[in-house]
Amino acid sequence: MHPDDYRAAIVREGELMAAQPSDSLDVPVPTCPGWNLERLVGHLGRVHRWAAAYLADGTEAAAGLSSGNRPPRGADVLPWYKESLEILVEELARTDPDTPADTFAGPGTAAFWFRRQAHETAVHRWDAENAVSPGQAGRIDATLAADGSEEWLTVFVPRILSARADGRGSGSSLRLECSETESARWTLTLGDAGPSVRRGRGGEAQAVLRGPASDLLLTVWRRTPLDSVELTGDRACAAQILDLIQV
Repeated sequence: MHPDDYRAAIVREGELMAAQPSDSLDVPVPTCPGWNLERLVGHLGRVHRWAAAYLADGTEAAAGLSSGNRPPRGADVLPWYKESLEILVEELARTDPDTPADTFAGPGTAAFWFRRQAHETAVHRWDAENAVSPGQAGRIDATLAADGSEEWLTVFVPRILSARADGRGSGSSLRLECSETESARWTLTLGDAGPSVRRGRGGEAQAVLRGPASDLLLTVWRRTPLDSVELTGDRACAAQILDLIQV
């Protein structure tokens, strides 16, 4: 995806978040245990401001912002969130995606934050809508969702597993297949030297998850159960891999 597409997704998904009903702020968010809608909206606003600070001034500025970046309570959190969204979008608009930038995954470019914020916003927008109207949350755009699965595989899986380094799951393999497009297929293998990802068809996997890109992304992020997509092969293997890779 192009950075402009990520920025457009942030605007689209962020505006849907800002439009959540103020009389539902105390509704529990089942996919973010212990949170209600007010806390979810505040969290996403803080993340937007944090990412904008990373882009503008680097790691130290973002770290300094964390302690003083508290959202207001009650209905005021919604306009505060909209302001947070605008801060992020404006920073993205004046940032060259190829500019070197700090990221939580190490040195990178500003494009990392375009992508990460698009996926953060889309999944949390789904969390919010699902909390307010269970079972009726809008799907995540298929192209964005497929890219989100690739980000999960290539950014979060190695980061989470390297922090654990206990060897669990070594030798296990899982293939993800987005049903909308043949090109969106990956095989994840957990090895002694760390995880590896192979793109495209071919090769064997102990378990395969296949479904619409939105459903697949929500499944790997444990928003929806394994039964939300088609599962073939070793169910226990698929469940073990997803359980290992939790933020």
